[in-house]
Amino acid sequence: MMGSKTLKIALAGNPNSGKTSIFNALTGSRQKVGNYPGVTVEKRTGHASYRGYDIEFIDLPGTYSLTAYSTDEKVARDYILDYRPDVIINVVDSGNLERNLYLTTQLLELECDMVIALNMWDEAQKMGVRIDTGKLEQLLGAPVVSTVGHRCTGIDQLLKSAVDLHEDKAYLHRHAPVTYGSHVEDLVVDLTSNIDKCKSCGICPSKRWLAVKLLEGDLTTESKFITDPGELEMLQKSIRKKVRHIHKATGEDPEVILTDGRYGYITGILREVMTTEIGDRMKHSRQIDALLTHKLMGYPIFLLLIWLIFQATYVIGAYPQDWIETGVGMLGGWLGGILPAGWFSSLIVDGIVAGCGSVLVFLPNIMILFMGIAALEDSGYMSRAAFLMDKLMHALGLHGKSFIPMIMGFGCSVPAIMATRTLESERDRKMTILLIPLISCSAKLPVYVLFAGAFFPQQAGNVIFSVYLLGIAVAIGVAQILRRTLFRQEVAPFVMELPPYRIPTVKSVVMHMWERASIYLRKIGGVILIASMVIWALGYFPRLSPDVLEVNTPSPDQVEILNQAQYRQEQLTYSMIGRIGQAISPAIEPLGFDWRLGVSILTGFAAKEIVVSTLGVLYQINDEVDGESVTLAEELKQPEHSISPLTAYAFMVFVLLYTPCLGTVIAIRREAGNRMMVFSVLYQLALAWLFAFIVYQGGLIIGLN
Repeated sequence: MMGSKTLKIALAGNPNSGKTSIFNALTGSRQKVGNYPGVTVEKRTGHASYRGYDIEFIDLPGTYSLTAYSTDEKVARDYILDYRPDVIINVVDSGNLERNLYLTTQLLELECDMVIALNMWDEAQKMGVRIDTGKLEQLLGAPVVSTVGHRCTGIDQLLKSAVDLHEDKAYLHRHAPVTYGSHVEDLVVDLTSNIDKCKSCGICPSKRWLAVKLLEGDLTTESKFITDPGELEMLQKSIRKKVRHIHKATGEDPEVILTDGRYGYITGILREVMTTEIGDRMKHSRQIDALLTHKLMGYPIFLLLIWLIFQATYVIGAYPQDWIETGVGMLGGWLGGILPAGWFSSLIVDGIVAGCGSVLVFLPNIMILFMGIAALEDSGYMSRAAFLMDKLMHALGLHGKSFIPMIMGFGCSVPAIMATRTLESERDRKMTILLIPLISCSAKLPVYVLFAGAFFPQQAGNVIFSVYLLGIAVAIGVAQILRRTLFRQEVAPFVMELPPYRIPTVKSVVMHMWERASIYLRKIGGVILIASMVIWALGYFPRLSPDVLEVNTPSPDQVEILNQAQYRQEQLTYSMIGRIGQAISPAIEPLGFDWRLGVSILTGFAAKEIVVSTLGVLYQINDEVDGESVTLAEELKQPEHSISPLTAYAFMVFVLLYTPCLGTVIAIRREAGNRMMVFSVLYQLALAWLFAFIVYQGGLIIGLN
């Protein structure tokens, strides 16, 4: 039952602090994913009901600071400033307190109502870290709760503390000031006093915080909160004077002094509240790293892990895939039997069921793929993979940090392109954005599973793995070319954070898997449903007169079936989609594709899953005529379609490399501009045609057909 009062709680914290596991534990299944207003950074929200409150939770992007350098940091800061959540749950890694409290000091300065979740408490205890939570609560003036997010430990107390804080019931709650030492403190206080006199900065949440930001030279914050030109000029004059004073007194920039001040404040807190017994939290992780990040052994281990995921995707996924395929076939047959013959029956059976059903059957494969990726991410291995790839990425003109968005590209290119916002160098961002679509996303997986299963049934897993490897190899080649042409600048320095290894929890993996599965299902119920209906309509209209048919072998017992089959083929060729297919045939014939494969490529521009739904509509057109329902994979192998294994592999290569889906193109335009978007579309189209041509024609030359 929904509560009558509302409460908005934001979760902030460093990357790898376990923030998302806390979010999952607080919200359970009541989550949804969208974008922050005006930007494409992913936004996760969830709801819970507690003590009469309808609570909305917002999982902010992980950030080390509220001083915005990367887009993720800017989004987290702007949300806190612009939307003013009622309470902030600041998720802190208990075993890495010094670094995590840096963000905490900035939230304190901002005078946020904050509950501190000392997360991964169990790991810190095992490593001998002892924290006096009562003392910490007293010093920071904020409730402190020890939690283990992935086990839901402390979650009830965390929720209670957040609501108590909102209701002003929190013991010892105050906005504790962060002090900066004698060199800077007087200047901060003086500037705060000047800001307090300004009338145009009334919306600022904390005058002292604004003073600190101005001393740090944060021009974005300056223009955001001081809108009167006269007052701004007066403050800038005062700021310049104070900056000169700091330079003269310390020889350092104010930003450096303020950072030192925060760490000094943190050091003081840690001496009060934390003791460390002899122990090494990273000891076991280092022992594992000796193997997994070994300069020789690390690469084959990485490839082996990825290979196992793809094998599992195909081999294990084949069982539920068969069940769903049978169910879809039975549904189509049943509907065909009860609906009167005509355009409506054809729309339901040949359009919706054949189109959406042909995509739905790959849902298990998608879920298994994401289960594997989620397990690797949650274990901490993905950070090691990025570290391992750092040298290779340097050779490509990138660095290891670019590897994380590219790995995300295995899932979906759109959030992967968004993830490039964590890269501080504009050069690295744009170059990574151009390479991500070459990494095969999950939307292309149904195409691979369909063709590999149909034409390479004994080696399907290896064939799919080879296609993914080809995408990586092409990305390496393109990166080399880009580095020598459009992006010649030096690579930015890179430090990769390596969190300790953790055993992934079933709940976390299942939630991640379900999150992606639900997106896939929504896509089937939305864009793929519409596309299937459009493809059906284009194939159904205009209608061809039955009188034009000439049946050469009118056997008495087969003439009706032959008439129907020939008519439907003629009708398909005569239809709008048939004409489009014939028009593009000259461009795709050198690749070994017939016009139906060509049309599926065209429709796949909207979303890559539509390639399969289009094939489902175009190739299964005769199922109802001969009374035998066959799967799409079986239909593709029929001799009359002239699709050989070589053609099938060339088609998979084309789908791997050609123009990304519409959502990805839009994301590229937002992140890199129109020129990069046009360049990305054109070069990928040319690349796909070239590689498919080489595969098909090269295969013919060596006799592979």
